Amino acid sequence: MTDTLSLTRSRHIAPRSHVETVVVDGQGYPVKLGVFLSNTRSRRGTLTADKLQQLAALGPQWAA
Repeated sequence: MTDTLSLTRSRHIAPRSHVETVVVDGQGYPVKLGVFLSNTRSRRGTLTADKLQQLAALGPQWAA
């Protein structure tokens, strides 16, 4: 995943159109990671303190 995403950007980790394939029990499922990240960042004001703390632990400046 780090090969396709720029983890050093200050505002965006992935473009909104970015899709990752998650494999569960040998079956691949497309996950719209870019949409999730964009929505989460834009709605961070409505997230609980617990969710903000969990996201901040991932590294990017989620709670900023």
